[in-house]
Amino acid sequence: MAKKPEHHNEPWTRSDDAKLRDLARGNTPTRVMGLKLGRTPAAAQGRASEIGQSLKPTNQSPYGTRKK
Repeated sequence: MAKKPEHHNEPWTRSDDAKLRDLARGNTPTRVMGLKLGRTPAAAQGRASEIGQSLKPTNQSPYGTRKK
């Protein structure tokens, strides 16, 4: 059986939200966010959606727009 994350079924706190925002601004992958927050990647992604935080990478150009 898989091990449950550290904060499984615990409510999100303001400090959790702030840490999630900082990790998202740093283009941290969702899996790493989950590990650092003690939650699953799906929980981190869901919470980001709830608080309106985009997880889209900011330092990458859109597909097909790179100059040759």
